Amino acid sequence: MDKYYSYTDFIKAVGSYQHVNESEKLLNDIYLDLFLNRMQRLQRIEQLKDLIDNALDERNKDAFYSYTKELNELQETQEMEESQETQESIN
Repeated sequence: MDKYYSYTDFIKAVGSYQHVNESEKLLNDIYLDLFLNRMQRLQRIEQLKDLIDNALDERNKDAFYSYTKELNELQETQEMEESQETQESIN
């Protein structure tokens, strides 16, 4: 997103009452989807940390490399999203 729009600004921009309800539903769906994706990613990160610990205990190199690769990718995605949120809140 290039600009930051508040929920109130979004509703004002829509205009008519019928569209407001549809817009609210759409916006709620977007927020819910973002929230669920974030929760799923955080849960997977914790799961991967446990799997990495187990792979180290079992001296399983293949599993270790596979889990650490996925963990690094998820953490990079999370860091990018956090930096975007920071930039949007500044603007």
